[in-house]
Amino acid sequence: MKAITFTTFALVAFAFNSILCRLALRGDEADAAGFTAVRLVAGAVALCLIRYVVSARRDALTTVRASAIKGTWPSALFLFAYAVCFSFGYLNLTAATGALVLFGSVQMSMIAIAIGKGERPTAFEWCGLVVAVAGLVYLVFPGLDAPPLLSSLLMAAAGMAWAIYTYRGKGTTDAIADTTGNFVRTLPFAAILAAVFYPNLNLTPRGFVLALISGAITSGVGYAFWYAALKYHNSTRAAVLQLAVPVIAAVIAIVWLGEAMTVTFVVASAMILGGIGLTIVGKKP
Repeated sequence: MKAITFTTFALVAFAFNSILCRLALRGDEADAAGFTAVRLVAGAVALCLIRYVVSARRDALTTVRASAIKGTWPSALFLFAYAVCFSFGYLNLTAATGALVLFGSVQMSMIAIAIGKGERPTAFEWCGLVVAVAGLVYLVFPGLDAPPLLSSLLMAAAGMAWAIYTYRGKGTTDAIADTTGNFVRTLPFAAILAAVFYPNLNLTPRGFVLALISGAITSGVGYAFWYAALKYHNSTRAAVLQLAVPVIAAVIAIVWLGEAMTVTFVVASAMILGGIGLTIVGKKP
């Protein structure tokens, strides 16, 4: 039951990151820069609190201080780049399309990194990668149903940044501590972002709450649950499970946000998710 509970919560939380961001930006409740800054601050605070709660009370503050100085500046920079591109990408993307481009980009970037490090893909992996890339091209190809190209490129960049951030953390022995440190290290970047966009900052009380939830719960708590769930899954199953996030986001977006499901999106989803699934399943043991 723990595996099911932790995994389900984490995947739904990841999907809700797209929903909350799109809800705030679509309703002009927040601007992209302000949403990003609040999200990162809330995530850092939430992760520090999580470290405090799960530690023995006598050593809690020591553990929090130790966690806050873990991580690295390069990883924090990639985490910040992901968050910024994510928010600005959602200015003109639907929640479902953004989630599909994001997670498609993440998985394809991870595969590209593996190839760059010397791994030799199998025939199944190459076929899956070609199908997934073709699906992404089909999704953004100019047409009536095509999402804005710039926003799609920003979301793809967010996926690439997240893939590099994930790859850099593969050797960690304490994922939550390193994630806490990386979130804390993004705070100077968040402050600079807020200062640059200060004249255009727009955060209504509702927009602030949406960004707060995105940072503290669907990011901070969501990452903690995902790391707890990973002990029950091997890397292949974990990668396949993440393919459910765009589907979950699409269902929530249709029901809650009233987004329309186009034929282009359905076909592209089948190609991208199917291609990535084939790549993961066809991986050499």
